[in-house]
Amino acid sequence: MHLGNPLRWTASFGTVIRPPKSRRSVRNIIIHEKYTNTILNHDYDIAVVQLSSPVEFTNDIRMVCLPEEFYVFPHNTTCFVTGWGPSINNLRQAEVKIIDTNICNRAEVYNGAITPGMVCAGYLEGKIDACQGDSGGPLVTEDRRGIWYLVGIVSWGDECAKRNRPGVYTRVTYYRDWIAAKTAQD
Repeated sequence: MHLGNPLRWTASFGTVIRPPKSRRSVRNIIIHEKYTNTILNHDYDIAVVQLSSPVEFTNDIRMVCLPEEFYVFPHNTTCFVTGWGPSINNLRQAEVKIIDTNICNRAEVYNGAITPGMVCAGYLEGKIDACQGDSGGPLVTEDRRGIWYLVGIVSWGDECAKRNRPGVYTRVTYYRDWIAAKTAQD
């Protein structure tokens, strides 16, 4: 996938798009080498962005930690997904639960389409979900110590909030080594 010149991209921070609390230009975009933008293959749906300068953390701009590659977020873990959705100015948040991969791969759900690099979250009854425009957004959870971890990245789903069609996210632990390799300090 080609995103054009990274210098034409900017990253906005805060809870509203206009005006953002902070903005940085993008120095580089690194897309996973095995990613193919096809409707039938959602594997390797991950990229990292190198910003032109560091971001200062505030009450509206917070850090999220990367979990270790071996960490397992169990079935029914409470998570939050945030996104802008289709053309809204205020960041929105939804509470969802992790759904075990074996359940998500059942015939009536995604029929075996969930691979090890993916994690499902939402509700089998539908009603609450990420949607178009949220792609690339974070799926996070808080541990007992109050530390927030990035569980997943909004990737795909069958429409939005439909019965037996929970959201599917890129599983961050699966790509932890790749992320570390691409973000290593020189």
